[in-house]
Amino acid sequence: MKYTVQIVGVGGQGVLLASMVLGNAAMQMGYDVAMSEVHGMAQRGGSVLSTVRFGEGVTSPLEAAGSADMILGFEPVETCRSLPLGNRDTVVLMNLDPVLPSMVAAGFEEYPPVGSVVSAVRSEAPNLRTIDATDIAIKAGKAVAANAVMIGAMSAVEGFPIPKDVLLRVLMEQVPEKFRDLNSKAFEMGYQAASQ
Repeated sequence: MKYTVQIVGVGGQGVLLASMVLGNAAMQMGYDVAMSEVHGMAQRGGSVLSTVRFGEGVTSPLEAAGSADMILGFEPVETCRSLPLGNRDTVVLMNLDPVLPSMVAAGFEEYPPVGSVVSAVRSEAPNLRTIDATDIAIKAGKAVAANAVMIGAMSAVEGFPIPKDVLLRVLMEQVPEKFRDLNSKAFEMGYQAASQ
């Protein structure tokens, strides 16, 4: 068994924390793990891509284009941009909350309607699941917990090889103690939202 997750988003969304949680959880399951990160202009709200590969005999963090088992998209346009990493069987889990690039925020360009982004992604990835991760995180206590919502949602995907309890335990190990209640609640709410 080999499994590849491509985690995509923009700087500040917690993509790298999610990849650390996934990688450490896979190691605790006894899998070989390889990870690769592309930060770009992460601190300026630029694209972030993290590849996490795990399973038996995994030695390289890089995966051939079109081979991802799952794309975990923290931002709609970044999810759309990452579709060549997967194929028509890839599970795509996409947060519906956009992060506006600086050119859009300044009024020089327009962000496409989220509904049209969802339609574009679905036309290429029939196994698309959308989740209002940021809204759920706000209900849990803070918008910054959207990454915990996404990790929880990932654990609800049928056939995902790492159990929910392992992911939650590793998440709790990774976040500071004062944020554990928030992240635990956000994780559980993400799991419930993706289970429906």
